Amino acid sequence: MVSHSRGNRTRSRKLLKKSPREKGAVPSLGRLMDDFQEGQKVIIKINSSTHSGMPHRRYQGKVGAILKKRGKAYEVKVSLGEKEKVLIVRPEHLVEIKS
Repeated sequence: MVSHSRGNRTRSRKLLKKSPREKGAVPSLGRLMDDFQEGQKVIIKINSSTHSGMPHRRYQGKVGAILKKRGKAYEVKVSLGEKEKVLIVRPEHLVEIKS
């Protein structure tokens, strides 16, 4: 008997599903070119079509602050319960908060 897989994307069919009305599987160029400033608030919105720089599914919908740029990705500080975590996330998975 084969044991049950417990990878990063288990039990995430509904969470990481893309809307059927969403255009294109590949993120738009504007989304890739987004430039975030230090201290800026962002929402983590996982784009399941891009696997590189994808955070764990537990961070889907969390709000964090940009700490700094790290290569093509950004370091994002997110609070999870009482702890604060620093994630390395690519811009395809980040959405700017409009105030």
